[in-house]
Amino acid sequence: MTEQSGSGGRIRPTGKRRRKPSRRHRAKLAAIWTLAAVVIVGGGGLGYAYFKLNGNLKAVDINAALGKDRPDNVDNGSEDILVLGSDSRSGANSEYGADEGTARSDTAMVVHVNKGHRAASVVSIPRDTLVTRPECTSDTTGKPVAGEQRAMFNTAYEVGGPACAVKTVESMSGIRMDHYLEVDFTGFKKLIDELGGVKITTTRAIHDSKSHLDLEPGTHTLDGEQSLGLVRTRKSVGDGSDLGRIQLQQAFIKALMEQVKSVGVFSNPKTLFDLADTATKAITSDSDLGSVQQLTGFANGLKGLGAKNVHMVTLPVQYDPADPNRVVPLEESAQQVWTALKQDKAIPASATEKSAGDKGVAGSVVR
Repeated sequence: MTEQSGSGGRIRPTGKRRRKPSRRHRAKLAAIWTLAAVVIVGGGGLGYAYFKLNGNLKAVDINAALGKDRPDNVDNGSEDILVLGSDSRSGANSEYGADEGTARSDTAMVVHVNKGHRAASVVSIPRDTLVTRPECTSDTTGKPVAGEQRAMFNTAYEVGGPACAVKTVESMSGIRMDHYLEVDFTGFKKLIDELGGVKITTTRAIHDSKSHLDLEPGTHTLDGEQSLGLVRTRKSVGDGSDLGRIQLQQAFIKALMEQVKSVGVFSNPKTLFDLADTATKAITSDSDLGSVQQLTGFANGLKGLGAKNVHMVTLPVQYDPADPNRVVPLEESAQQVWTALKQDKAIPASATEKSAGDKGVAGSVVR
């Protein structure tokens, strides 16, 4: 999430997936905030509750949009989910800046859930990463959008919506995304408030005029507005770049996952329904998760995941020699990361040792 602005259209479901559903489909971080949001849906009610929650959902048919020119769909029991935080400033999000007519995916995470669904790896992709963006189709006009060398990663969503973001990640990683999940500013705030806030401990003060966050050192229970401020903060931590903000986001996500576990979501029907109602309004998913039944099956398969089972890294990058405001992937190290996910293995520590995003400065501010 950032200070950048925009709104964008959404493509809607137009058909069923072209491949047969796999066993994995029975089994996400608000990945993992969104993962947490989806887990909340697990076990959500019958009858009226089912139809109400079903009516909340928005879905995008990624498979129809991308066709068959994608990485192989490897059915080994693991799952890969692209989780985006969108920064549209339209509607209720307008308080965070002017709407310039487009939206960007300024928080992006690839969530790999291992076979057996007892562990997960999360790879954050900095929004300022310069990538080769493939040719896409605009989700607002339906017209082709030319590919581009050295394009900022978050422009994929801006020019082509969710399908273009998925296509760009698949091009970078060589990994087919099984699912897509998106959450926006307002939905995120409401979810945190419904959850009763999230407890975090700051080791030093955070005062950020851009994200409107003021915290002294100590333990705090952040409401939705403060939580949004934390995951948007960058100027006052680390080197002031997006890499520091990612570390804050990762620390917050783990705290959020622990909070979901601690409030008895699955043992209190009213709490479960209220959270599910908020969560299903907050997210946009791919069409394979576009119903309560599908989301519930998926979320139930992830109940065993806890913060201690989730390994979070930032895509290995270095500052671009030609533009210090941008980063470029460390190709060899990045390949180590993607290979580990493909092979359903833990990401080796050596993959991130040389990365500009692995300094731990911002992450040490929150625990």
